[in-house]
Amino acid sequence: MTELLEDMVRIAAEASALVNEIYAKPFSVEYKAPRDPVTEADRRANRLICVRLHERYPDVPVVAEESDEESFAGFRKAPRVFFVDPVDGTREFVERNGEFVVMIGLLEGDRASHGVVQAPARGWTWVGQVGRGAWTIGPDASRRPIRCSETLNLAEASIVGSRSHKSQTLERARRALGAAHWRSLGSAGLKAAAVASGEADAYIAPNRAGKRWDACAPDAIVTAAGGCFTDQNGAPISYRAPSLVNDRGLVATNHHLHRAVIERLTAELGRLD
Repeated sequence: MTELLEDMVRIAAEASALVNEIYAKPFSVEYKAPRDPVTEADRRANRLICVRLHERYPDVPVVAEESDEESFAGFRKAPRVFFVDPVDGTREFVERNGEFVVMIGLLEGDRASHGVVQAPARGWTWVGQVGRGAWTIGPDASRRPIRCSETLNLAEASIVGSRSHKSQTLERARRALGAAHWRSLGSAGLKAAAVASGEADAYIAPNRAGKRWDACAPDAIVTAAGGCFTDQNGAPISYRAPSLVNDRGLVATNHHLHRAVIERLTAELGRLD
């Protein structure tokens, strides 16, 4: 792993330790909007990650979920951009089911290139650098390479979808894909990690799927592991678009299944403008 990726892993680990400290004791919950909780862990981890990244890479903007948008104004013109979700899966954090992660991704040009997803409650980390590969780092600090699955047939596939954001649209998509196995899982990062490591063949989040900080690190890791990461139209994620919202959904698959998944979703849900 390059020095940059090692830096991202260390920063994510420091943030994860802070998140675990808060997770281990009673904490209060506020709401930014209905069904959109935020906690001390989100805010403090956000601040820590931003400070550390600015110390190491002062010329690279940091687009982070809990930061004021003024702090990263103009990021669309920067050659490199960090995207940070300090606690991806805050609902799962609040419910104390362990399915939440710290995510740091790097955009270079128009594509996600580096990603770190770390699960504080579980001690596992998934990392990827496009063109170099993807790895897991275990609780004992051991590292091993990972690759997406080689499943060829959608009827035999295992697919993961949201635990906390269930909807009629997601259910329609699930039925349209007709996959053999379906599993609900918290956190976009954990679902993408399941695809990157071959534990699942695809991850779908139709229509509206969070914001760009929910996509960048997963995008880099799945792509580095030999998979495909796009919107539900099959197009690359446009990280420099006027809006930060993933309003065309997210789809992560192994290389073989991507076209079939996109075709089934388009037939059932239509194309999104």
